[in-house]
Amino acid sequence: MNSKADHTQLLAHCITETMPPGRSADYRGKVRDIYYLDEGRMAIVATDRISAFDHIFNEPIPFKGQLLNQLAWHGFRNVEDLCTHHVIDVPHPNITIARKCRPLPVEVVIRGYLTGHAWRVYKEGGRELCGQQMPDGLRQHEAFPEPILTPTTKAKEGHDEDISEAAILSGGLVAEPVWTEIRETALKLYRRGWEVAQKKGLILVDTKYEFGLFRDKLVLIDEVHTADSSRYFYADGYEERLERGEPQKQLSKEFLREWLIESGHHATLDQKLPVLPDDVRISIYERYRELYEMLTGETFRPVPTADFNRDLAVLLDKLSK
Repeated sequence: MNSKADHTQLLAHCITETMPPGRSADYRGKVRDIYYLDEGRMAIVATDRISAFDHIFNEPIPFKGQLLNQLAWHGFRNVEDLCTHHVIDVPHPNITIARKCRPLPVEVVIRGYLTGHAWRVYKEGGRELCGQQMPDGLRQHEAFPEPILTPTTKAKEGHDEDISEAAILSGGLVAEPVWTEIRETALKLYRRGWEVAQKKGLILVDTKYEFGLFRDKLVLIDEVHTADSSRYFYADGYEERLERGEPQKQLSKEFLREWLIESGHHATLDQKLPVLPDDVRISIYERYRELYEMLTGETFRPVPTADFNRDLAVLLDKLSK
């Protein structure tokens, strides 16, 4: 799909917000809309919205929701021997039926390599991130001796903020026994994700996990090892690029973050959101599709979105009875 006409047709297939007849979402997140079905279940709809630096952009990415939702389901199945997850069923490429958990107020970020936010701190002379020490002498994109856990708050408004494990416990955000289980589980999940990626010719660089409680039991929620929650490098040529000090080839939202920084928009996002050019939107779609196909081994076959809100209404009505 390389012609301008093809790109125009592709960009027409976007779900910016869900509007099923006779019903409105109970909660709208940065990417997902949630509809409560009963006391224990909810329908999570992955839209085509995209966010970066805690801002939701006005221009969606075609079929991103389907790619994200299906890749998340693939990721959950890959780790279900390690922990309980919230997924009950995936009846539509954009929709997940999940247990209604009580989300915990922190996001758990595991970093295996010095890149992204960690590198931005490091190159300014910082050697501590969220209470975790980063050793001297590391190069950008180099692996840490061991993966580090760098949590963030989950801000309802504004920006998520780095937070240390000590602050989480002293502030009573998460009980210590629960946090111990989260720490152990997150590191196991990262190791599994890294191993799966390695077999597919990729490196899982860093990733984010979210947890909740269902009947007082810890549950993995939201998504796992997707392009929205994770950063991947291509394994082929990684060492050579590292030695030469060259940028790594990657599959992640970092492409959008880098575009925002390089174009000068990063510093003014709070005042005005830039328009995402069509070529940037297409490039992001292609990265999401490539990651989906590499990790799943399946060809992405998009489902048309023209009747999505009608289909959503029918599904919600059926599941709510």
